[in-house]
Amino acid sequence: MKPLHEIFDQPACEHNRAKGKKRNAGCPKPEPGSAMGGCSFDGAQITLLPIADAVHLVHGPAACLANSWESRGSLSSGPDMTWRGLMTDLSEQEIIFGGEKRLEAAIREAVRRFSPPAVFVYSTCVTALIGEDLEAVCRKAQQDLGVPVIPVNSPGFLGSKNLGNRMAGEALLEYVIGTREPEVSTEYDVNLVGEYNIAGELWQVKPLFEELGIRILACITGDGRFAEIQTAHRAKATMVVCGRALINVAHGLLERYGIPYFEGSFYGIRETGAALRNFAKILGGVPGERVEAVIRREEDALKRDLQPYLDVLRGKKALLYTGGVKSWAFISALQDLGMEVVATSSRKSTLDDVAKMKALLGEGGVIMEEGGPKQILAKMRELGADILLAGGRNQYTAVKGRVPFIDVNQERHRAYAGYEGMRVLARDLALELGNPVYRQIRQGDRRIKERSTHRGFLREESPACGA
Repeated sequence: MKPLHEIFDQPACEHNRAKGKKRNAGCPKPEPGSAMGGCSFDGAQITLLPIADAVHLVHGPAACLANSWESRGSLSSGPDMTWRGLMTDLSEQEIIFGGEKRLEAAIREAVRRFSPPAVFVYSTCVTALIGEDLEAVCRKAQQDLGVPVIPVNSPGFLGSKNLGNRMAGEALLEYVIGTREPEVSTEYDVNLVGEYNIAGELWQVKPLFEELGIRILACITGDGRFAEIQTAHRAKATMVVCGRALINVAHGLLERYGIPYFEGSFYGIRETGAALRNFAKILGGVPGERVEAVIRREEDALKRDLQPYLDVLRGKKALLYTGGVKSWAFISALQDLGMEVVATSSRKSTLDDVAKMKALLGEGGVIMEEGGPKQILAKMRELGADILLAGGRNQYTAVKGRVPFIDVNQERHRAYAGYEGMRVLARDLALELGNPVYRQIRQGDRRIKERSTHRGFLREESPACGA
């Protein structure tokens, strides 16, 4: 695996390079506290867990497994190994005298019980600190068992969740991709990188590829299969769905195998059409007329289906507080529905993401670099936002602020990708904005305010958002 400093110096990101003695702020170098909210072990595991037929074995204490297991809503259409939490559960004795024998025994037991195509072994802070030789144990187990055993050296103290994403990507490049040839290869094989099939979003766009004659050779890693990812080096094009997480994998495929890539999104009408057109342009053999015909048909059908919701959504203002590609991709989706995005966040976003946000928001748009419940609600009041779109942890912020809320983060259970996802998103937004409970709450607030004024003890309080 690459040394840590090479992972930070990512050639695919212009802003992520060293400039003399000063590095640009876009480089996520480790610093005290950077593991808060998700460590590198967490990032590595949530990146690789969607490979649904492989065994995922955590080498460390029990608490490490519980940290990130099932924290992302990635779904599988077949194997269920991702739902099995496997770990070595080191005791004090192994921590003092070493746990390599326990790890080797655990790998053997996992292969015997589940007969997986591969085993991913994750290091943790404890096993890294006591000096466990993960690579040596995995190499010996692979030789003895005849099954790929992949070490994922990404202990939590290395840094942030994003670093763990990239470390997992480096493990795939080093030990998995290119180790097997596909049974059948076509001129229209593509990879999706950074697509995790959250709530089944991959399944919403896959039929479009099939209709156009484009085969998704490997999805890295949503609804993934180990054998498919092994053959990713034979694809003819790659789309990076989340650049901040796995841009290093796309660049590695370009550098090692000459596979061109582009960054795109399946959120929104415009972005979905642009992604399909980009694939057709790179592949060459896919007729542009066929792509345009499919896009036109889907957009016409979508326009009819969305009409009842557009009357409710048109002109409504939204505040988007999420991270990564969603910070700009959801702006496009909401604008396609006639809504105005008054602010978004730059959390976990690259400078390219920020540039896209600015272009979509225009001069009046606000980009929040930091935010907590107090700041989010204050910004909503200031900008007159009607609804908050954020992660699940901010649901309670919305409850306290008495404002409509939609969960758009990785833990969600609703799929919003592609044309079908736009139908779901429009319906959810319309139902949430039209929910009578908010009208009743506002009426109740007004009655309380009137009674308080009448009795002469009204306190100065900030009004609820949307009141």
